[in-house]
Amino acid sequence: MPVKLFVGNLSEETTSTEISDLFSAVGVVQSCQVVADRETGRSKGFGFVEMDSREAANAVKEKFNGHSLHGKILKVDEAKPRVGK
Repeated sequence: MPVKLFVGNLSEETTSTEISDLFSAVGVVQSCQVVADRETGRSKGFGFVEMDSREAANAVKEKFNGHSLHGKILKVDEAKPRVGK
């Protein structure tokens, strides 16, 4: 069963492909999206990664939470369910 992770504190130059490649070293990445501002197209500094299993998600959290990427310390945690707007 897929598990969605929140990835925060991303630098502006970090791409979805880069995060996907990084996390795929630990497990199968089903999807990866760095959230961008609609108006400017610039990264908002966070994104979401869907891992194919709980084991892979836990391994990613353990390995990459606190990992330095482009001079920023990543925050990786399970994504919270979205609350209606």
